[in-house]
Amino acid sequence: MGMTTDTLSFKPTLQVINADQIEQIHAATLDVLERTGIKITHARALEVLSSAGARVRGDRVKIPGFMVEAAIRNAPSRLVLGARTGKRTVFLERDKSFFGPSLDCIDYLDPLTQTRSRFTSEHVKVTAALCDALPNFQWCMTIGMAADVPADIADRVIARNVMEFCEKPLVFCCKDAGSVRDIYEMALLLCGGKENFDTAPYVVQYTEPISPLVYFDPAVDKLIYCAEQRIPLINFPAPQCCGSSPATLAGAIVQASAESLSGLVLHQLVNPGAPFIYGAFATIMDMRSTIFSYGAIEMSLMTGALAQMAQHYRLPFFGTAGATDAKFCDAQAGAEAAWQCLTAAAVGSGLVHDCSSWMDHGSMASPEFMVLVHDIVDNIRHFMEGIEVCEQTLALDLIHKVGPGGHYLQQAHTMQNFKKMKYSDIFERMVIAQWEEAGSKRFEQRLQQSTLAKMKHRPAPLAAEQIRELDRMQKGWK
Repeated sequence: MGMTTDTLSFKPTLQVINADQIEQIHAATLDVLERTGIKITHARALEVLSSAGARVRGDRVKIPGFMVEAAIRNAPSRLVLGARTGKRTVFLERDKSFFGPSLDCIDYLDPLTQTRSRFTSEHVKVTAALCDALPNFQWCMTIGMAADVPADIADRVIARNVMEFCEKPLVFCCKDAGSVRDIYEMALLLCGGKENFDTAPYVVQYTEPISPLVYFDPAVDKLIYCAEQRIPLINFPAPQCCGSSPATLAGAIVQASAESLSGLVLHQLVNPGAPFIYGAFATIMDMRSTIFSYGAIEMSLMTGALAQMAQHYRLPFFGTAGATDAKFCDAQAGAEAAWQCLTAAAVGSGLVHDCSSWMDHGSMASPEFMVLVHDIVDNIRHFMEGIEVCEQTLALDLIHKVGPGGHYLQQAHTMQNFKKMKYSDIFERMVIAQWEEAGSKRFEQRLQQSTLAKMKHRPAPLAAEQIRELDRMQKGWK
């Protein structure tokens, strides 16, 4: 029988809810927005929503389903992000996944001394440069706070430090619309102006409704400013089962979706077609410790369901994976990160954040954990390529040539293909004698050695005139 020369490929996929459940969740989301509504005190937002058909009574806004579905139709289904060089690197569409780190950690775990301390502006530079060095992280965040910088300007100093030490697209969080404006101006300087920015936005603003169903005025200011300037906006609530959302996963998903979509409605009314990213950080309250869990299996399940809702709505999605409640790079950290990242990739979680630094339920960043999760993501990238089936990979003539009892070590086919397999510097596969001869290094030692080596990386420096202009901008920050 003749063999086809066509190449057959299949991407491994995961679904956690089916089509009927998606429709039911959507209907329930509309019910929440129509019947319960959201709390907003922002005067302009109330005027915009009321004028478009929302029912406003005081600070309670009830949004009809037709407004929600119109906003979904108006929002772009595809968003391309660019590096500070202008290169288009992140293509948010359908079920593609792009991995990156976390933001706003308050503590730092030193990989050399294994001591924990407050995160400083120097740690911002270190972690940004490390993110730049790790190719499977396609974008970056403002990974930690800066305890050594005045609080009023810390958000902008952090963003500047990341921009200097990492070329990749930046997702940032900040305190108000004035900070968004200042960070946007830095982005325009570095990427070459508004035309370049609009072609491939270099920064993305991250903001949050307050669960359950509340909008804080400064968050609304940021949402409106981003819509007006067409700065991509992530509207990302953080409902916690048993605390700020229902204890049931379905109830938490419905509330989370309503919170994110309510922001989309206002955003699209301000500027139809402005780029918007849907999602929520939905997890559980651990009732034994009362913490907001970053390692709970339920978090991955709800993130997967929300990713499928995003695909149903044809909206870009902000996902969550690669975090842990562990305090060190131990077995718990590796297991929680690996499970989360694999499920995120298989379900198609869009812009996947937390893949490197959120430890101890979101309070600590660790360069070693960044390197560990990066290696996990590299494995998952390899896994998600699936199995290529074609005449060359089926290797029927080679199997016939070698025959029963032979071997493939000296075959040209072997030399052409073995390097396509995944090899790791931190996960070893030696027999015990080889391991002892190589120095008997345990996993923790290999991880530390690899991390310290990667931390030597620095990106291409900014031009001197760009540094001078950033300095001038920083002197004007209030």
